[in-house]
Amino acid sequence: MKGPTMLTKRDFLLTTGAGVTALGLRPALAKASSDVVDMSTSVEPISTAERAARVEKAQTLMQQKGIAAIVLEPGPSMLYFTAMRWWRSERLTAVIIPAQGTVGVVTPHFEEPSVRESLDFEPDVRVWNEHESPFQRVAEFLDDCGIPGPVGLERTVRYFVADGLKSALPNREIVPASPIVNGCRLYKSDHEIAIMQVANNITMAAYTEVFSKIETGMTPQTISQMMNEATIARGGKPSFSMALLNEASAYPHGSDQPQTVKEGGIILMDCGCSVHGYESDISRTWVHGEPTKKQKRVWALVRSGQELALEKAQIGTPAGQIDDAVRGLYTRYGFGPDYQLPGLSHRLGHGIGMEGHEPVNFVRGEMTPLARGMCLSNEPGIYIPGEFGVRLEDCLYMTEDGPKLFSGLSKSISDPMSV
Repeated sequence: MKGPTMLTKRDFLLTTGAGVTALGLRPALAKASSDVVDMSTSVEPISTAERAARVEKAQTLMQQKGIAAIVLEPGPSMLYFTAMRWWRSERLTAVIIPAQGTVGVVTPHFEEPSVRESLDFEPDVRVWNEHESPFQRVAEFLDDCGIPGPVGLERTVRYFVADGLKSALPNREIVPASPIVNGCRLYKSDHEIAIMQVANNITMAAYTEVFSKIETGMTPQTISQMMNEATIARGGKPSFSMALLNEASAYPHGSDQPQTVKEGGIILMDCGCSVHGYESDISRTWVHGEPTKKQKRVWALVRSGQELALEKAQIGTPAGQIDDAVRGLYTRYGFGPDYQLPGLSHRLGHGIGMEGHEPVNFVRGEMTPLARGMCLSNEPGIYIPGEFGVRLEDCLYMTEDGPKLFSGLSKSISDPMSV
């Protein structure tokens, strides 16, 4: 590593945790009970009334922006607005939210009973038979609404759907629905944040159990299975469980080369779960046995980057500036510059909510200002190919007073589960 081998006084304060008090940051996570209980029951799922309020907000935004309607395919956005759990196939099932009036659903005729069963409200359902065009049904619904203007497509709508709608709606402009969907989903309510808190609590409780059980010779698969079982036992639905060992930790998503837990080797875990449709995402890095001076130094610098991100993440600050600040810190200590290795080869963090990765990101050039209710991961890493990598990840949510943590930052490389 080039440059200084010791942290500045400021960085030392951040690394040792003194900066947590100085910044007024308090982890929301309480220590998990030693008894394994279903933690998901401590919070209620999103209600019908809350979803109705979301539709109303979307309609207000459409009216402000002159958009006649938005079209959603099955996925998180459809679930967000309607509670409808469906799947994607070559047969279109879509939700249409008009700028005013009743929500529409277009679905195959034979699916109508199942679709209605999945809903907790009464939409305007339009069905199509196998020889008919579902896009024509969408056009008929929009004509009946009597609202002129462009139609917005949610960002994950597939090409054949977009192409079909263009043909069926020759007199309407097709535009992105992101200003409407993001205008709702980007800003989490207190209830959404409470659900995400439970998901994070479950992940941390599972981590604590697994940490105490890891032994020399274990494989990544064994560790991941332990994590999944510990998560399920606490009421979470595992979303992913990744364990990177030794040299594989130098690659953010791992390596196909066989690895086992060994004395003095790095263990990097990146895991998350879902509770009532909302995600957690937490990474922890430690050494099995006694860490070397270099491992300690790199770990401390990564931890310092997390603290710096929390300091810089304030209401109104463009999200990209947080990435810039942390990347600049690592460059001063000989890592990088930019995305070069050894160093931080990925963005600082991503949005999180109903999806593990969603807008907006802590990434260079992202000009979206941070605002109350935004939830993002804070996951700097330093990766040294051929040796090891360190990534520490805790998610935060923005309040009027700045960022608050869903999970407290790791205490040290030797005590990674304490905060």
